[in-house]
Amino acid sequence: MTPYLDIQHLSKRFGDLVLFDDISFSVGEGQHVGLIARNGAGKSTLMSIIAGKEDYESGQVVFRNGIRVAMLEQTPQYDPALSVIDACFSRAGELADLISRYETCLETPGNPGLTDLIDEMERREAWDFELRAKQILTKLNITAFSKPVGQLSGGQVKRVALANVLLADPDMLILDEPTNHLDIAMIEWLEDYLRRNNKALLMVTHDRYFLDRVCSVILELDGQALYAYKGNYAYFLEKKQERIDATNAQIARANNLYRRELDWMRRMPCARGTKARYRKEAFAELEQVAHQRMEERAARLEVKSAYIGSKIFEAEYVCKAYDDSNGGTLTILKDFYYNFARYEKMGIVGANGTGKSTFVKMLLGEVKPDAGRFVIGETVRFGYFSQEDMAFDTKMKVIDAVRRIAEVIDLGGGRKMTAMQFLTHFLFPPARQQDYIYKLSGGERRRLHLCTVLMRNPNFLILDEPTNDLDIDTLQRLEEYLADFHGCVIVVSHDRYFMDRVVDHLLVFRGEGRVDDFPGNYSQYREWQSLKERDEEIEKAATKKTAKAKETPAERPTNSQRNGERKRKLTFKEAREMEALEADIEALEAEKKAIEEALCSGTLSTAELTEKSVRLPRLTEELEEKSMRWLELAEWA
Repeated sequence: MTPYLDIQHLSKRFGDLVLFDDISFSVGEGQHVGLIARNGAGKSTLMSIIAGKEDYESGQVVFRNGIRVAMLEQTPQYDPALSVIDACFSRAGELADLISRYETCLETPGNPGLTDLIDEMERREAWDFELRAKQILTKLNITAFSKPVGQLSGGQVKRVALANVLLADPDMLILDEPTNHLDIAMIEWLEDYLRRNNKALLMVTHDRYFLDRVCSVILELDGQALYAYKGNYAYFLEKKQERIDATNAQIARANNLYRRELDWMRRMPCARGTKARYRKEAFAELEQVAHQRMEERAARLEVKSAYIGSKIFEAEYVCKAYDDSNGGTLTILKDFYYNFARYEKMGIVGANGTGKSTFVKMLLGEVKPDAGRFVIGETVRFGYFSQEDMAFDTKMKVIDAVRRIAEVIDLGGGRKMTAMQFLTHFLFPPARQQDYIYKLSGGERRRLHLCTVLMRNPNFLILDEPTNDLDIDTLQRLEEYLADFHGCVIVVSHDRYFMDRVVDHLLVFRGEGRVDDFPGNYSQYREWQSLKERDEEIEKAATKKTAKAKETPAERPTNSQRNGERKRKLTFKEAREMEALEADIEALEAEKKAIEEALCSGTLSTAELTEKSVRLPRLTEELEEKSMRWLELAEWA
């Protein structure tokens, strides 16, 4: 495997805080690598180092000579006066430079080097760059191509930057939280795009389904060290638990031996000290192992919520619409009725701009409906975790910000938890609690915001995009909390894994005021939707075939009317082609399944892993091409 990025013995600290020490890893040709860590562990710093924007104490960061690298940053910046399409050209790297050189050549008398430039334009497929840019931007729901970047929201700017990265045609992609600000349809499109792509990929994300389906190697930054797992996210979970169990067993053994050695050290006469120097040195090493942090799942945190009555809220024929920028009307809700049940846990999904956050704000009374009303039960006590972070006094310590809300949290049943214990459960160790808020990473501030919402003991939690910027460990704690939560929950999220773990049914915002109520989680909804779409295609094909069969000779179109369409009957050659395609598709599907199982097994050598990672996207593309051809022939069968 040819390494595109090679990091050796890298160390980074901020004062006394060591982020990582002597870490090494590489990303090779065709490898898809996911990097995960707790907030504050140094992911963003590591990405900044790789991008050349931050220094480090020791080690090496080496890219292979001649490779093209494109990086998606968490908060990309553009000249606000640039149009969206010009912004795409401004960050297209060598491709944009090639187009610029071609245009300059055309304007130069004699057109020097034009033949070579045309050949390179052909080779790099640069002729249709603007068309491809608009296609990708449209997939990411950016359609106002001439709109100035300065008029876009932060999420829209991130999507323009993502389009830039994909359009740059690099050898290696480096993506920092690529799924933030994408709706589920966009995430699934990007997931499929990256799976089919054999470019090297290094990615930071907390989207666990995305990790599982895109990455074949997981890197975990934990406790200043780096651990590598050669498999997808499911394989990582299994092997990490094995590592934790082995470490805990080692620490337990060291603790037992440490106690015996400590007793011996205390009883050892001073005069014999030089005689047992080797044992003293061994004792020091043993002490270091015994004092390691024990890693294990924290006890589930069951917090008492305030009493909630049987009357929760009722949306009585609510209507809401806005005037859009094109002079039309954007309808959010139209005669929407819903009676929310006690202890219900509901997910809200839909494309960006369909009104999910507006619905939440109407429920909270922050936005007024145009017609209809929300009737809220008297016992309802909302806890709202919004997309915007809570406005903290950054000069306060973490523990002081929480103690301003409560010194002690009532867990119910006579159980109580101090503010310090509550913060520790949500992954703020005691030393971090004494830090000032301005020292926290963006993800840690989000986690602190979450703590301040939960510790108020609400009985109705509304979580608007809770998974943005929260690390996987925090999400797991939150999922356990919500599973035990004795109240109502509404989750607006694009994180499919989180939705599957938390909600029991969905409101699907489809746009133009249409809202579907689905009894199940997101994966069940997608399965139902796929079956529905398949049935509709079958019904459509059957209807078309029946209509053709009923045509009278007079109704059938003439050759001139067909305008070059294929004949209604398959030729002998096409029938044989269709039979061959069926066999090919079956074989390709079997091969694809075998490769996916092998990639998840963790038993492959590096060479085998590279070979199969390269084969899989090509296989998927071949399978899609043959399937499309089969459908085309089947239409005339």
